[in-house]
Amino acid sequence: MTDPRPPSPFSELVETMARLRSPDGCPWDREQDHRTLKPYLLEEAYEVLEAIDDGGGELCAELGDLLLQIVFHAQVAAEDGRFTMDDVCRAIHDKLVRRHPHVFGDVQVGGAGQVAANWEAIKRAEREEGGSPASVLDGVPKPLPALLRAQRVQGKASRAGFDWDRIDEPLDKVAEEFEELRGEWRGGDGGSGARSRVEEEFGDLLFALVNTARFLEIDAEQALRAAVDKFDRRFRRVEEIFREQGRDLTTATLEEMDSVWNEVKKTPERRAAR
Repeated sequence: MTDPRPPSPFSELVETMARLRSPDGCPWDREQDHRTLKPYLLEEAYEVLEAIDDGGGELCAELGDLLLQIVFHAQVAAEDGRFTMDDVCRAIHDKLVRRHPHVFGDVQVGGAGQVAANWEAIKRAEREEGGSPASVLDGVPKPLPALLRAQRVQGKASRAGFDWDRIDEPLDKVAEEFEELRGEWRGGDGGSGARSRVEEEFGDLLFALVNTARFLEIDAEQALRAAVDKFDRRFRRVEEIFREQGRDLTTATLEEMDSVWNEVKKTPERRAAR
């Protein structure tokens, strides 16, 4: 007797991926493995972020592209006999239930802050049960963009009580790291050792800036992304102005470019409606 219910879109996606990986499927899909798929997973994740920043118009389609990468990896693993897409879904379902005892159990919480603290405590207990020595910094993936990883690591340390008390302190730390960077640059002899110390001090300065952003409840990654976007818009406008004048930007002097740049900065930007 056939099941009268139509297959769910998700099950159809899983079956389609299996067909693409089958002997009579797609040659390109059959050649892929977890390592070759890594760039596509990262690219699709960033396209989801771009869709969110653009107002979400393409978000549905981009989420589908990201979901495809997850199904793809699960299919590769299933063929190796390691796990299936059902195992992936079951694992995350069980994790959500386990880490939300205030919803699925009888634990009482006083707000989002306590929920986050409980989540971290449960994660540490899980790692200890698995035989791994637990650190409050565990769970932050090393391949994260550096600014995001810095903010996540600092946030975890903060929840353990390792944090500043007042905004003046992280700001003073930024000033201190800036002076150390200036000192290394001025005192270096140009050799590889000096260059390494300059790079280290520059990293310390960035880390201190991220700490300040976290203390101010600013997303450092998003703030820098917005700053880059602003520079991009303004620089393109500078190029446009030179083209309107019948000139090539590359032939202009720095003083001429600075003059146009300063005028562009004074002009209010028209933001697209979202």
